[in-house]
Amino acid sequence: MAEIIQKDGTWSFDGDAVRIVPGRDKGVALLRQTLGEVVVPLRALAGISYEPSRKAGRLRLRLRDGADPLLQVTGGRLPEASDPYRLTVESDRSGVAEYFVDEVRNALLLDQVDSGPVDTYLLPGPAVPIAVGAGDGTAAFDGDRVALDWNWTTEEAKRSAGPREFRIADLRTVEWSPSKGLENGWLRFTLTGAPPAPAPKYDPHTVELFGFKKDPLMALVAAAVAVRMPHPAAPQEGPADAVAEPAELSSAAAPAEDHDALLRRLRELGDLHQAGVLTAEEFAAAKQAVLRRF
Repeated sequence: MAEIIQKDGTWSFDGDAVRIVPGRDKGVALLRQTLGEVVVPLRALAGISYEPSRKAGRLRLRLRDGADPLLQVTGGRLPEASDPYRLTVESDRSGVAEYFVDEVRNALLLDQVDSGPVDTYLLPGPAVPIAVGAGDGTAAFDGDRVALDWNWTTEEAKRSAGPREFRIADLRTVEWSPSKGLENGWLRFTLTGAPPAPAPKYDPHTVELFGFKKDPLMALVAAAVAVRMPHPAAPQEGPADAVAEPAELSSAAAPAEDHDALLRRLRELGDLHQAGVLTAEEFAAAKQAVLRRF
């Protein structure tokens, strides 16, 4: 087992997963403290590196594209200090960091882990229930329903409409964007069939973010929701009005393709249940829904 302990946090590797525990030092970003322990399975890794420096080096994990819902919703826009897959390493511990890198790289080679993108989440995302107050409102998610409430900074027209609550089944997308310069950020929920959204300031399904300390925490809400929605890279079923195939193909090739898609969906549900994203009841109900389509 390889392990490195720093003020910034502790990383350990047992051959199957990298376990990340954030440090308790006051310099550790609020998002990392709130997210807590993260376990990254080996099959979710694309690589690891150590960047030495005279003062303090950096140990970095690189995850496969699409493996982590947090990285998926933030799209590389997460502040570096909030990145849970970065560890600041004191210069006198560089040898330990290099050993850690070698151990993980050797395991990736031995297990022949593919570093390419995936079409299903391999990490469970932030724990629920989760509630964050930032910007002009509070966003809460219990695993099924999203609730938005407003504060005194909310635009009057938006606040007067009252709180909002909707189920995850009614969502089409969830987006998080940080503040940039004078432009505010947002946490936006788009409901299926909804018209084009107005500016975040007026949108009753969007929390506007002003660039303060708690803003990155809204990304945790977005990730908790996103992991329970269809993966954006998951195979899509063809449209209902697609051009019909010749009879000799429609009787053989099409059913086989549907069968494979359903099997993939069953495997995906099993992974989500094993990772703790789906409860036993949710998994059983979803599994039965898929089996009825065979």
